[in-house]
Amino acid sequence: MATIAASKSQSNVRAAQALAKQKVLEKKAKTYKLDLGELSIFTSQLASLLQAGLPLVSCLEALQDQTEDQVFRIVIRDVRNDISTGTSFSAAVKKFPRSFNSLFVSMVEAGEASGGLAEILSKVAGYFESTVKLTKKVKSAMTYPIAVIGLAIALVNVLLIFVIPVFAAMFADFGAKLPLPTQMLIDVSDFMKHYWWLIALIAYGIYFVVSKYVSTPNGRRQKDHLLVRAPIFGALVHKIALSRFCRTYATLMRSGVPILRTLEIVAAASGKVQVEDACSDIAKHVSQGGQVSDIMAVNPFFPPMMKHMVKAGETTGNVDGMMNKIADFYDVECDATVASLTSLIEPLLIVFLGVVVGGIVMAMFLPIFQLGAVAGGLQ
Repeated sequence: MATIAASKSQSNVRAAQALAKQKVLEKKAKTYKLDLGELSIFTSQLASLLQAGLPLVSCLEALQDQTEDQVFRIVIRDVRNDISTGTSFSAAVKKFPRSFNSLFVSMVEAGEASGGLAEILSKVAGYFESTVKLTKKVKSAMTYPIAVIGLAIALVNVLLIFVIPVFAAMFADFGAKLPLPTQMLIDVSDFMKHYWWLIALIAYGIYFVVSKYVSTPNGRRQKDHLLVRAPIFGALVHKIALSRFCRTYATLMRSGVPILRTLEIVAAASGKVQVEDACSDIAKHVSQGGQVSDIMAVNPFFPPMMKHMVKAGETTGNVDGMMNKIADFYDVECDATVASLTSLIEPLLIVFLGVVVGGIVMAMFLPIFQLGAVAGGLQ
């Protein structure tokens, strides 16, 4: 009897733990931020199942069963339940704005209106895949320099805090004046050893103030302008913004989304104030009967080639096709820029490491090179 009671008690505990965990996941699902890569996979799989002829509810049930993300599984379940009760797909996904972005929702609305949901979701999946691919390339290119710079900072700190004090104690026994580079390095080492907390506090304070300022409209505007004008990475940031603008615009227009709604989504998806300002100006101009190319022609953010191609697209009635070609062009340009930056950064980082570490080593061994003069007090 005691064994049975203990077993029931353990079962009750497990059931209570499972219920508590489920409640936590349910609460988290309402504000769950889905990674764009995961959304791309979900969209691609959903489009494939719909093209195979399965009903939408069955497609979502299959995706719910196979997804490994427990929180996203609850999101899919809630969307499926809403659709089962008569809610439209677009209205169901609107309840999870952090999981399904505005572009996805608008494309679903366009697909429901046109009756070609599977085809439009396939286009969305292609757009998401190209965006994720470009982001991964940029991140992979940045990983190496960030890792090397981080290693250099760690190495310099180790030298200044732990190694140089040993040399300083040895040089103090000489009782003679040290060379200026050596003395400056020892002073810096002594300051860092005793006041490292102050340096960390100042660094955190600067980071906090800059982060707060960048989150303001004026700070964000200045940050975006500086990024585009940056000497090494500015061209890459500019090309990525142009590619995203063209790809998003073309995907939405080709799917039948109204142009004013398209410009609104493009502005929100761009992440750049230059594109947001341009979309706002274009929307005002288009609502008054103007053309997209009219605003591009006077906006310095858009290069001349892009302006002429959009103008040609408007003349032939194929703006979305031209935008796709421009996006393809800038994707290739981004690949070339990333490759060239990687080739350029590697030797620059090697030189940087050599100068920093080599300078520290030379400064510390300089008294040893002049050991006779220093030890004899001749300087």
